[in-house]
Amino acid sequence: MKNVNIINHPVIVDKLSVLRDKETSDREFRKVLGDLSTLLAYECTRDLKTFEKEIETPMAKTKVERVAEEVIVISILRAGNGMLEAFLDMLPFARAGHIGIYRDKFINNTVEYYFKIPDNSAGKRVFVLDPLIATGDTALASVDRLKQYGVENINFCSVIASTQAIEKIHNSHPEVKFFCVSVEKELTSEGYLLPGIGDAGNRLYKTK
Repeated sequence: MKNVNIINHPVIVDKLSVLRDKETSDREFRKVLGDLSTLLAYECTRDLKTFEKEIETPMAKTKVERVAEEVIVISILRAGNGMLEAFLDMLPFARAGHIGIYRDKFINNTVEYYFKIPDNSAGKRVFVLDPLIATGDTALASVDRLKQYGVENINFCSVIASTQAIEKIHNSHPEVKFFCVSVEKELTSEGYLLPGIGDAGNRLYKTK
């Protein structure tokens, strides 16, 4: 699929297997999701622009490269918060935002309850964090809202995304990029991915 980057690395797929296991404790789930998010942050940012700077080491003057781009990291509440700190640790120069959107099955539509992104986000590269992208409804609503603020360079970073969600978003926004560990085809009648990892928010915060 175009603009879909599946990150296939032995350490990454091993961590995904831990997240999939229903016997994994909430504490371990949080830890492994953070570890996996650090690796995703590394892979998602391979092509960031850099600039040259002269510094002095304890031994001599030399030229080094530093990141030149302004980067924004946005968490889709609440599960995206399980990835956010790892991304900010890896990208300390990044600014952060939060979007609260959920799909209400009773009205068969998405509901936004929180939206806060950094000022001057237009034109910046944005990484949207959500461990699971299942039906794609909240992801699509998030893209629509970000574009209202002039954000065009949108990159979803997730552990698992469904084929259905990717196609739904690409039908409206074909330029959006996806970085994930697995793309899965099946959804349950309730909208959960199969085989999936269950409800990431419930497993992170013990709310089941």
